[in-house]
Amino acid sequence: MADLNARILLVDDEVEIRRLLRVALDAYGYSVIEAETGRDGIRKAALDHPDIMILDMGLPDIEGLEVIRNVREWSSMPIIILSVREREKDKVAALDSGASDYVVKPFNMGELMARVRVALRSLVPGSTDPVIEIGDLRMDLSRRVTAVGGKEIKLTPTEYELLKLLAINAGKVITQKQLLEHIWDTKSLEHTQYLRVYVSQLRKKIELDPSHPRYLLTEPGVGYRLASSDV
Repeated sequence: MADLNARILLVDDEVEIRRLLRVALDAYGYSVIEAETGRDGIRKAALDHPDIMILDMGLPDIEGLEVIRNVREWSSMPIIILSVREREKDKVAALDSGASDYVVKPFNMGELMARVRVALRSLVPGSTDPVIEIGDLRMDLSRRVTAVGGKEIKLTPTEYELLKLLAINAGKVITQKQLLEHIWDTKSLEHTQYLRVYVSQLRKKIELDPSHPRYLLTEPGVGYRLASSDV
């Protein structure tokens, strides 16, 4: 069953990709709107009020980054990038511009549908529940209590803020730049060693095997993601 009978806007100039996605999304009960250019995508985003956008980066008229920046001026709807561009700098640029997630073509349809569900979770009434549960990991934000397997763990203030940001955005990739700005109020990537140290410390506290994490995942060259229960 679809989340909130969600309306999904597909912005991609490849007819076959749009046809493939429409069939899959229809099967899940989503309502689909299509656009084959960036400007048409922006127009339909404004007029049709979709719940989520799936956006290709390489469009015939304007770049996907321009679409993201334009939409972000007036909308916070989730935007999932679906692109053949797999370079780290392309992923970072899209996420820093306001994309919610980034999936590289060719893609696994099951994974994409899971990421759509994760993105749409923010639209569900009550999704701001102060208790976040992901597998054995539980964060009670109102009480600032974190537990794994029912056992409370002690986190430093910085560790807590880092895990909280990732947990609130579970399933989404948070770039190093975004984490540095939020936790340390700096944009300098020279401070990424701080981030690596705290991620390592967090893994020792929340992971059964820190060398093979199942919760706090690294997106090489981009940032980190806290696995969601759906992925």
